[in-house]
Amino acid sequence: MGNKDNKVDLVEVSVPHCFPISLWLFNPTRAPLRAAARPPHWHSCPSLLSVISPVRCESETHPTPPHDASETHPPVSAAARTHARTPRTFQKRAGSATPGGEGEMGEYCAAAAAEGETAVVVPPAAATAAKRAYGEYDGCSTKQVFDNLHGNISLDPLACEFVDTEEFQRLRDLKQLGLTYLVYPGAVHTRFEHSLGVYQLAGEAMSNLKMNQGKELGIDRFDVQTVKLAGLLHDIGHGPFSHLFEHEFLPRVDPGATSKWSHEHMSALLLDSIVDKHGIDIEPDYLKIVKEMIVASSKFSTKEGVKEKHFLYDIVANGRNGIDVDKFDYIDRDSRACGLGSNFQHWRLLQGMRVIGDEICYPAKDYLSVHKLFTTRADLHRTVYTHAKVKAVELMLVDALLEANDYLGISLHAEDPEEFWKLDDTIVKRIESAPNDELKKAKEIIQRIRRRELYKFCNQYSVPKDKLEHFKDITAQDVVCSQKSSKVLLNEEDVAVSNVKIDLTRGRDNPLESVKFFKDSGCEEKFAITDDRVSHLLPACNQDRIVRVYAKKPELVEAVSEAFENLQLRMYGEKTQVHDTPKKKKRSRSE
Repeated sequence: MGNKDNKVDLVEVSVPHCFPISLWLFNPTRAPLRAAARPPHWHSCPSLLSVISPVRCESETHPTPPHDASETHPPVSAAARTHARTPRTFQKRAGSATPGGEGEMGEYCAAAAAEGETAVVVPPAAATAAKRAYGEYDGCSTKQVFDNLHGNISLDPLACEFVDTEEFQRLRDLKQLGLTYLVYPGAVHTRFEHSLGVYQLAGEAMSNLKMNQGKELGIDRFDVQTVKLAGLLHDIGHGPFSHLFEHEFLPRVDPGATSKWSHEHMSALLLDSIVDKHGIDIEPDYLKIVKEMIVASSKFSTKEGVKEKHFLYDIVANGRNGIDVDKFDYIDRDSRACGLGSNFQHWRLLQGMRVIGDEICYPAKDYLSVHKLFTTRADLHRTVYTHAKVKAVELMLVDALLEANDYLGISLHAEDPEEFWKLDDTIVKRIESAPNDELKKAKEIIQRIRRRELYKFCNQYSVPKDKLEHFKDITAQDVVCSQKSSKVLLNEEDVAVSNVKIDLTRGRDNPLESVKFFKDSGCEEKFAITDDRVSHLLPACNQDRIVRVYAKKPELVEAVSEAFENLQLRMYGEKTQVHDTPKKKKRSRSE
């Protein structure tokens, strides 16, 4: 501290997750240390420990501390040094130091220096040897984010490392519901807040399981950290405009793309790229498990070989029965953004879940809550995600992207994670602002969207229940070939068709048949519940297929509508649409 020449040491201090500060150390009368600048958590970070490296101050008297120019202190006397209290020693917080040696800055926590005590001095070399363990952190090292759905979300240090990358920040430019905001103006939330929400709910699910069955299941900090990271990073592989890029654009570019590409698989590839590019310190084994959890519900799933703690893979992306925290978040978030009510209460399932036989099970009394999860999701698909106007805009944007693909190489981004992260919803602005004549057609289509000159909805029909099993998607060619006689001869380029599939996550199967329940908290027996034992009002069919047809030009509405009716008669022997296209609509479009 002081010395026999009454010189005072200037000490550089680095406070982790706060900012560097300088301390002017003196202790003539066992007075507390004073700081040039105090970090925000000065009184609330007892786990931050001091590592101080002295730097000699050449002045003979104690200089004025920078924070208060009017305050001075007497030189430190030898007598005061003689009576100085021996400093206490504390254990270094793991992972808080950087490699150091003599003269390097260390870490300091003011809470460790109580009233009347000297600062704690720890050699930098010894303090920097420790490293933060995976999944280990304290309250002072977290960052707080307020979410309008879940409230305060605490991001742990490792999660922050991923969040603070350009690849993750890209999610701010990906709307969660793509082009739905053009019909539901409030639907402007992004994949960024959704990812934070899934991270939060994954943490809550793990906390509940650990509290109730932690010892029994062997849940440790490694499991908690891994599941939370999977929740945070599960959507980083999404392309522009939600699922449009994956399910509408890529199949039009390459019909075989659906079997080779998925956003889950791209999330895993992009995760590898992020770790390598930014030097994020995570063990390869843990990284591998995070990626397996992300693709758990996709065709790229590799969890079949998992022998231990299989239930962990069902929390974020549940390929077993579809109940996962991803759905918990987007159902509540999307309903709120679109101004729709939702009776689904995810907290009941989070609090009631138990693991029996390596499978997450739910109280039998919550059967209808589980059913509500699937039916609410189906309602959102019917009224929001596949709204007739939303699909019209999507069909137009896909046409615009196809026109621009050869020049901009949009589809090529899907082949390389290093390039893919640069692709987001701003691609529309890039097309609009490009001076190139090659993008003229794409610009015209986007201009029509801006001016609300959309493809005109003609009609739709639901595929009969007995025809669902062998149904094949209807194409524009099918509609054009059904034209018998008309004043206008249709071409495939004049017609747009949308084949909509709405189910309860398991296709034509009932997902509830894959969900296991238990009688009460003390019961170790799990069982399935059939619909007829609960209610006879529950639906007997679990899937809808809807075919919608659009005319790309207003004057073609009547011709397209007639051809569409002929298609139904040819396929089913009758018109399965609810009603004919109104004559007023036909006249207004043909005039």
